Amino acid sequence: MTTTEIKTNDRRTAPATTVRSNTTTPRLDFAKTAPKVFRAVIGLDAAARAGLDPTLVELVQIRASHLNRCAYCLHMHTTDARKAGEIEDRLHMVAVWQEADHFFTEREQAALALTDVVTRIGDAGVPDEVYDRAAAHFDEEELAHLLALILTINTWNRIALSTAKRAGTDER
Repeated sequence: MTTTEIKTNDRRTAPATTVRSNTTTPRLDFAKTAPKVFRAVIGLDAAARAGLDPTLVELVQIRASHLNRCAYCLHMHTTDARKAGEIEDRLHMVAVWQEADHFFTEREQAALALTDVVTRIGDAGVPDEVYDRAAAHFDEEELAHLLALILTINTWNRIALSTAKRAGTDER
């Protein structure tokens, strides 16, 4: 393999791991190689978004992409958010939303908190207080859609990271 590799050591994941650098080419074209699976994820994504505020959708997708370190999805969703009229200040604050909570509504904060714990579900599960906070701001159908959205962006992040998608190369 002629790839440049770098070592990382994230305190949350403990052992050092080898990560492919940004100079690599994609490993495979997931959409062409597994078209039925790709279309199924697109269908889940579309169904998850239904009934949710588009701004909230982008904030959730940006936050999960931050947590998963998915530059491809982060670039895509910050671009989409800007096109939808999101302001730069809020886009910059998503990564530190807990310290910059005044940039976000209570509803958005509840969604971001749920995004954090569901994305990092292996750390401590989904604490009752986080779930209850989200349930106070979303009716059951909305909450189900929000959970599906979080699951979907985590799936997209994993596809993009596993196939070495490069930020700025989406063809939408």
